[in-house]
Amino acid sequence: MKLNFYTDSGHGWLAVKRDLLVTLGIADKISTYSYQRGETAYLEEDCDASEFLSAARQAGLDVQFTDRHTNGRHPIRSYATYRHTTTAIK
Repeated sequence: MKLNFYTDSGHGWLAVKRDLLVTLGIADKISTYSYQRGETAYLEEDCDASEFLSAARQAGLDVQFTDRHTNGRHPIRSYATYRHTTTAIK
């Protein structure tokens, strides 16, 4: 599975579909330091992305990254704060 890893000069986020977080049983373990937009969660790099990677590896998923860097302030910072719900946030 290939996932995008977005970074700006201060932080990074791993883009993961929200339904995959539910499937792996970790949707309620993601912190409010992550963001969400539509069906995608943007997991902050320090703890939430690690939580996802651990669960993905335990489930036997092969995770690969494509780095997407911007030198300015990344738009992800203006997305809604992550919260575990049953509906997507736009």
